[in-house]
Amino acid sequence: MLKTVNRVLLGLLGLGLFALGGGVLLGGLDLQRHWDFDVPGWWPFRGPADVVLGVEGRTRWREEDWWWPAVIAALAVLLLLFLGWLVAQLRKDRLDHVLIDTGDGAAAQLGGRALEDAIEEEAQALDGVSRADVRLRGSRTAPVARVRLRLEPHAQPERTLVRLSRETLARARDSAGLDLLPSKVTLREVRHGAHRVD
Repeated sequence: MLKTVNRVLLGLLGLGLFALGGGVLLGGLDLQRHWDFDVPGWWPFRGPADVVLGVEGRTRWREEDWWWPAVIAALAVLLLLFLGWLVAQLRKDRLDHVLIDTGDGAAAQLGGRALEDAIEEEAQALDGVSRADVRLRGSRTAPVARVRLRLEPHAQPERTLVRLSRETLARARDSAGLDLLPSKVTLREVRHGAHRVD
């Protein structure tokens, strides 16, 4: 989700900067006169002598009582949005490595993605599961598994949950040498369109 939001925001920002830069370049190089075309009446950059923000634009609302509170409120909202975005970037969505006690006083690292993939593959092999999504969170010494399962209409949720807990997650816990592997499991039904009966 975060990657999608980042791509959309960067795309919109890039598009806006491209349009603004192109507009300034268009006026600065006087291309509309050289290439003989007209720009719309609202277009602010008509020639090399034009500025981005003229005297009238800078001083137009200064005497209005609402102007400065509105500017400060808009900037405060933008600052909060950017800070929220920054915190979301710094927060890790998944665990990179799990530390495994080798029994000789040393520790080995198991890739978090490898363990996630193994759990997903086994979970999808369970009867009635159409799709599994696994994320490991928590710390490297005490990971927590978040499992989302999409169930087919014929699946038995209770049986699927028991098998996931006693077989799939227990195997993952034992293979990683963990004492515990706490899990949060979300079950959802796969939606199917209505079938027409003639």
